[in-house]
Amino acid sequence: MNQYPKVSFYTLGCKLNFSETSTIARGFEQGGYAKVKFEEQADIYIINTCSVTDNADKKCRAIVRKAKRFNPESKVVIVGCYAQLKPQEIATIEGVDLVLGANEKFNVLDHLQKLNSEKQVGLAIAGSIEEVQDFHPSFSMGDRTRTFLKVQDGCDYNCSFCTIPLARGKSRSQSIAETLKFAQQVEDTTCKEVVLTGVNIGDFGTRNNEHFIDLIKGFDQLSGNVARYRISSIEPNLLNDEVIEFVANSRKFVPHFHVPLQSGSPELLKLMRRRYKRKLYTDRVVKIKSLMPDACIGIDVIVGFPGETEERFLETFTYLQDLPASYFHVFTYSERDNTLGKDMSGPVSKEVRQMRSKQLQLLSLKKKRAFYESQKGRELEVLWEAEKDESGFMFGFTPNYVKVKKVFDPQRLNKIEKVILNEIDKDGIYKV
Repeated sequence: MNQYPKVSFYTLGCKLNFSETSTIARGFEQGGYAKVKFEEQADIYIINTCSVTDNADKKCRAIVRKAKRFNPESKVVIVGCYAQLKPQEIATIEGVDLVLGANEKFNVLDHLQKLNSEKQVGLAIAGSIEEVQDFHPSFSMGDRTRTFLKVQDGCDYNCSFCTIPLARGKSRSQSIAETLKFAQQVEDTTCKEVVLTGVNIGDFGTRNNEHFIDLIKGFDQLSGNVARYRISSIEPNLLNDEVIEFVANSRKFVPHFHVPLQSGSPELLKLMRRRYKRKLYTDRVVKIKSLMPDACIGIDVIVGFPGETEERFLETFTYLQDLPASYFHVFTYSERDNTLGKDMSGPVSKEVRQMRSKQLQLLSLKKKRAFYESQKGRELEVLWEAEKDESGFMFGFTPNYVKVKKVFDPQRLNKIEKVILNEIDKDGIYKV
């Protein structure tokens, strides 16, 4: 029988949340806790929340109920963006014992000890977001072949649809030297691929008079087991020519970019308070494709933002249709408290939002299929991951993010293998 107290984690949202959950989990393990799966009977459940959509409340409540079904006597702790935005509201959810904001979540063990000694229930500790100054580096381990490495946090932008600056504070990071020193810990593991994550990673170094381009040049020179570095979402105004040209000639950085657009309508970009014009976005995509014709380009798009008339939506649709992109992440706009968008005129009905979302998702599928077809016949390296489906296949990705599968072979896990892409199956995945 396990003598250690058991802790379980549930993560909602982005790659950044996964990296932070993993770091918090290692702190628990170092503190004498045994990490178990969420479905197992844990003594403590840590739920890391997201605030990007209006479903945060529903999701949080559902997961709390699930945890309490597994163990009615457990302690439930809520952390993450939603916890910072609405701590008192979350504290009233039945079954919640502790709510920790952005400044407190990395000290969850200390707060739990205090909670136990004072025998309190529904305690919310979340200071003002203006007080959040520290940067806590983190990386995910053990969950996937790829590791998510957090290099930046917070955002100084004020987009009219976004709550992230309210939930995570101002842009901040460590120095390049400190970041590379931390990254060497990942290089010394068995990990083969690292995804650089943050809220606005292109803004790295803004407080230290350092720059993102110099950071990724430093990563390229690290030695260890990591064969690939992948840049997660980066703002188009910060994805400058120097960064694109560096990736095109890099030893380790792969030809895969995820660049938020949000709308193809110049008028909507202004209303959203985005920091670029459509021409700049087009120029970035053209530059990438001119230097890396086989690069994968992913795009974030929001549908249903206030003022999105049928004409403006079609403008976005046509723009995306003509753009040499590989796939889209389509977000249906939801009103968020304390954002400028919530009180804007010209709201779009929920039914129209859903219809437009489906239209762009279908276009994304066509774009992805066309991109995959363009890779047919190429010999590329695949990093095989631990994922295994019901049919007995394992999966992996090429440097330019083409998904590939083959019959499961445990000897190939976390190995890089050259394959020829010939057959796309019914699910749109290359089978080798």
